[in-house]
Amino acid sequence: MNYYFAAFKKYGVFKGRATRSEYWYFTLFNILAVGLFGLIDQLMGTFNFDTGYGPLSAIYTLAMILPGLGVSIRRLHDTGRTGWWFVITAIPFLGLLIFLYFALQDSDPNPNRYDQSPSWKYNTQLHSND
Repeated sequence: MNYYFAAFKKYGVFKGRATRSEYWYFTLFNILAVGLFGLIDQLMGTFNFDTGYGPLSAIYTLAMILPGLGVSIRRLHDTGRTGWWFVITAIPFLGLLIFLYFALQDSDPNPNRYDQSPSWKYNTQLHSND
C-alpha cells in the first residue's frame, strides 16, 4: 500500500525512477480498485456493460491517468530507457507486450541519466541510522 501512496504523491511527476515494486503494487491496487468500483456500480445499477464502466469506476480510472502515466515513465527510466518508449503501448497487443517486457526487467543498479537507483537511495537511508 505504501508503494501506491508513493506513486500517488508523485501525481504528475515524470522525472526520476520507480522500482518494479512501486510500479507493480500501484498497478495491482488500481486493478483491484477499478474492480471494486465496478462491482459497486453494478450493485447500484449504474454499470454500463457496453463500455465496461460505471460512474465510479470511470471517475477513478480518469483520476489515475496522470499517476499511472508518471509511474510508467519513471519505471522506464529505472530500466535506463526514455519515457518516450511508453508511446509503444499505442500499438495494439504488441506494444503492450513490449512495455510489459520493459516493466518486468530489473532496475538498473547504477546511476543513470534519470537519477540514482531507488534501491541505492533506500539502502543508504536504511543504514544511515546505524
